[in-house]
Amino acid sequence: MGNIDTKSVNAIRILAADAVQKANSGHPGLPLGSAAMAYELWAKHMNHNPKNPQWANRDRFVLSGGHGSTLLYSLLHLFGYGDLSIDDMANFRQDGSLTPGHPEYGHTVGVEATTGPLGAGMGMAVGMAMAEAHLAAVFNKDDFKVVDHYTFVLGGDGCMMEGISSEAFSLAGTLGLGKLIVLYDSNKISIEGSTDIAFTEDVKKRFEAFGFQTLVVEDGNNLEEIGKAIEEAKADTTRPTMITVKTQIGYGCPAKMGKASAHGEPLGADNIEALKDFLEWPSKEPFYVPQDVYDNYKAIADANSKVEENWNQQFAAYSEKYPNMRDLWDKYYDKNAADQLIDDEEFWKYEEKADATRNLSGVMINRIKDRLPNFVGGSADLAPSNKTNMKDAGDFSKNNYAGRNLHFGVRELAMTAISNGLMLHGGLQAYVATFFVFSDYVKPMARLSSLMGLPLTFVLTHDSIGVGEDGPTHEPIEQLAMLRALPNFSAFRPADATETAAAWFYAITNKKTPTALALTRQNLPQLAGSSKEALRGGYVIADSTKETPDAIIMASGSEVSLSIDAKEALAKEGIDVRVVSMPCMDVFEQQSAEYKEFVLPKAVRKRVAVEALSDFGWGKYVGLDGAYVTMKGFGASAPADVLFKKFGFTVENVVNTVKGIM
Repeated sequence: MGNIDTKSVNAIRILAADAVQKANSGHPGLPLGSAAMAYELWAKHMNHNPKNPQWANRDRFVLSGGHGSTLLYSLLHLFGYGDLSIDDMANFRQDGSLTPGHPEYGHTVGVEATTGPLGAGMGMAVGMAMAEAHLAAVFNKDDFKVVDHYTFVLGGDGCMMEGISSEAFSLAGTLGLGKLIVLYDSNKISIEGSTDIAFTEDVKKRFEAFGFQTLVVEDGNNLEEIGKAIEEAKADTTRPTMITVKTQIGYGCPAKMGKASAHGEPLGADNIEALKDFLEWPSKEPFYVPQDVYDNYKAIADANSKVEENWNQQFAAYSEKYPNMRDLWDKYYDKNAADQLIDDEEFWKYEEKADATRNLSGVMINRIKDRLPNFVGGSADLAPSNKTNMKDAGDFSKNNYAGRNLHFGVRELAMTAISNGLMLHGGLQAYVATFFVFSDYVKPMARLSSLMGLPLTFVLTHDSIGVGEDGPTHEPIEQLAMLRALPNFSAFRPADATETAAAWFYAITNKKTPTALALTRQNLPQLAGSSKEALRGGYVIADSTKETPDAIIMASGSEVSLSIDAKEALAKEGIDVRVVSMPCMDVFEQQSAEYKEFVLPKAVRKRVAVEALSDFGWGKYVGLDGAYVTMKGFGASAPADVLFKKFGFTVENVVNTVKGIM
């Protein structure tokens, strides 16, 4: 059976295979092939403390190939994380269990990120490494390195095929993130068979082109060879490292080794027995682990707890010598720091002039920057247009990790994954930005933001046909409906300065929900009726003189002022309407039934929605007796004022639409 290290590696394999078999569902191939590299890393080269999984200076590990979740669950169980029991292993993929099909952040102690969409973990790992570099630049002193840890990410051929990994690692190489180490589980198998059918590139050369140190481990079961490569990776402080570890998918199962059939289905009872024979496992009983293996893992965990104890002593000495830095540290990690801005008059102040909400957002970003020292963010090469640059905050780069302005290049998908990683790391409050129409590139990773409960902020400018001359490729139509459809996601489309400030306040004070701000390029007037009530998602911005309005006009963003103008025109014809500003349907839906009835009384069935976007989603407010002034198709290329008139966003059309349902 071999020494204790071999037995400890095989325990990972046995638990993973048994869990998949009992569930009759899952992916045994990756855990069987990668067990050795995972054990070598966790047992001998990674600083982590199962007794305190949230230790700030722990090394991070992301399983980007999240389908191989039983590899991670086996490690967490064997090391004693969060009392993840053998019963939890036996309840793999069952309702309410701590071992769901893919790792879920916040659900299982020790899981650093929700992974499953291949390549996403690669992007998040880059973000974690960027966070470490930034915090180290801010807090470390010559005599104290209080931020000093690595980010490890493990994934296979699928992660490398996904475009997001190339986007993220191109940036990682540019930034010289020397504490990022990628473990490439290279088994040359995907679901359809050999990777030769669709993936023959030289991955190593690709990473060399990105600016990575590249290393190769020829035998994925050779712990000594794996360990040597990890230490060589750590020794290069100026470049991230990619270690190609050549493995056999389904290792240990004679009938499945090296075959695609090992990837995503249970091995079968006979093959499980053959696996245990091959590995010389001392029992055929499911989920059996010898006591000496548990003892080995416990000894390693106990040793790691001492590493944290040493860090705690160092941090105490650091805090005593540098009290101002300790105060700053506490501000970085204070999740309630932004709450006080509700009464900050300067934060809510604005000039009485027409302005684009993207410009107003830029003002807010710089106000937040001065109030929250851990506020970082940037754009996918559009900061001048998105108005997302923080003045005098420096640019995060290989030569200045202390910079707070992040430059993601034209990489919207990776930008969002990376920023999820920034938020997952802890200590930072991040935002990302691009044109609203390109939220299509952002959305898959925004979905993970929602799943993980990360309050990442999305600045999405050029929010409608108001983009104008750039034409339909750059004019969002259905994108707001897409974001409104996301669970646990708040999509704001503010109408003026006050609503823009409210959207930003909501975004940076939220603890569990990502927020998007859809912002105009064109100037909008400051509205007399706008207020902090925008924080309720929807409110009465211009009311009727009657207790029961003749009709209600509902709008968001640039169409709110249009709706108010239409209200005034209707009044001249004896029709008394209420105008409701709906900057965020998601937040409005969270209000009490009484408040929603006050804003949109059920007795008033004559309702019109006005929004220069798709009408999808407005139906629940418009009802059967209402009407829409919205987009029915894509936009066109022409000046914005021409397009608004062309597509019916005029006072005359809104008035006629209201009269048409009276």
